[in-house]
Amino acid sequence: MITTIIEIGNSRGIRIPKLVLAESGLGGEVELQVKKGEIRIISVPVKAQSTADTLLLSEKTLAADWDRPEEDKAWASLQ
Repeated sequence: MITTIIEIGNSRGIRIPKLVLAESGLGGEVELQVKKGEIRIISVPVKAQSTADTLLLSEKTLAADWDRPEEDKAWASLQ
């Protein structure tokens, strides 16, 4: 496919047709790799949040939010 480099503000760019993007599977973050005479656009893999990160976030939330007076009142009304 042949396309033209266009002005976009102070930068330059190309328009990538929707069908080409769909076929490539690109979306979100991409990495540009440059060699003389070519520019490659490569998908950046999505980093999955590890279980350890999730547990740490939960511990931090519990530590800050564990002992609140309104919770004591709510539990007292259930007893």
